[in-house]
Amino acid sequence: MKLRDKNVLVVGLGRSGLAAAELCLREGAEVTANDSRPHEAFGDALTCLEDRAQLSLGAHPKDLFTSADLIVLSPGVPPLPALDAARRAGVLVIGEMELGSRFVRSPIVGITGTNGKSTTTKLVGEMLEAAKIPVFCGGNLGQPLCEAINAGHPAIEAGVVVLEISSFQLETVQTFHAHIAVLLNVSEDHLDRYPNYESYLKAKARLFERQTMDDFVVVNADPGQVRARELASRSGAPRLTFRSAPSRGSGAWTHGDQLCMRLPQQKEEYYPRSALRIPGSHNSQNALAALLIARLAGASSEACQRALETFEGLPHRMQLVGDHDDIRFYNDSKATNVGSVVGSLSGFDREVVLIAGGKDKGGDYGPLAAVLEQTCRHVVLIGSAAARIEEALKGAATFHRAQSMEEAVTMAADLAKPGDAVVLSPACSSYDMFKDYIARGQAFAAAVAGLSRG
Repeated sequence: MKLRDKNVLVVGLGRSGLAAAELCLREGAEVTANDSRPHEAFGDALTCLEDRAQLSLGAHPKDLFTSADLIVLSPGVPPLPALDAARRAGVLVIGEMELGSRFVRSPIVGITGTNGKSTTTKLVGEMLEAAKIPVFCGGNLGQPLCEAINAGHPAIEAGVVVLEISSFQLETVQTFHAHIAVLLNVSEDHLDRYPNYESYLKAKARLFERQTMDDFVVVNADPGQVRARELASRSGAPRLTFRSAPSRGSGAWTHGDQLCMRLPQQKEEYYPRSALRIPGSHNSQNALAALLIARLAGASSEACQRALETFEGLPHRMQLVGDHDDIRFYNDSKATNVGSVVGSLSGFDREVVLIAGGKDKGGDYGPLAAVLEQTCRHVVLIGSAAARIEEALKGAATFHRAQSMEEAVTMAADLAKPGDAVVLSPACSSYDMFKDYIARGQAFAAAVAGLSRG
């Protein structure tokens, strides 16, 4: 992509936006960096742009947008009137990931879905690392793609690029091409941003738009994921599926304690589920998808087995943070939607006291009822969505209210019996009480540690 002497506006100056601005400057563009926050909100973060780029902070001036040659958005930037005006004026608007993809020479694995993206992305990365294949693992998870390009990551030129991709990032793709496109699942999410579920699905479907018969699709084949398969059918690539039930042909499935898979024209392979150290039936599905992806990307079965045995999961995703009085405490703060909580609790091997709630995202809490009836006697609710959750799930469990995370943990510990688990799996965003899901998970872990000290 030729950027020299182009007037590029970068909107949103978080980590992704700063990386995009740096890449555009490196390529010779005239860069203006824009954010709605004032200069004092950034501390020293903008030092890297001083004397190299123009700064426009505190607002989104329409003229700034309509006069640009190119606009690069960070994924968290919401719809803006100034962006609408720029598009009407013919200005090309792309995202940070789209920008970065134009500088990638290696095959790209694109992993999206409502839930499980981060775990699957990280596990694929560890499988490829175990196979000694140069790999960059990031995108919506961890390091932005443009940052890796700026740093000269070797996998960008010769290896495999594995990207977790959100619906927000897919909204602004233009030429992005995934050699292996993965849709783990879909359920209602981000309805505080999208006008309806169909709009959310439309964004997810953009992952498949430029695939050919030389590429691959990996998609969930469970009965509840008909919409996922409909979206994936828009690809022109061969399709491999994964599912919970035994299957035949190519793909991946579970059978008893075995994770089973077969690539086209190859023999079946078997991996013990007990090798995977992270709990939950949803993580079995994540592992099945990861096995298909890593094997398609060139990892050996032996390397995949080694990675399964050593993978410890990710922080804030069913992370064991304490064991107090024979009660295990799991931090699943990243579970910010109903589908994620259903996946986390389904197939759980202990009775659960659930801590849920936070800022409502507009979805339906009804699907939680069945899993609560199966696994939970008590639910401790926090945050502004507490009343709506209790009303939606009345009768599925006994509900309690807490005003703080510390109170919620203490209450849940008192309600739990030896052999139970206390799980923070909120089904909501964190922004009513915490900066983000990380801060929420850290508060949970600190409260659990306080139990031991008490």
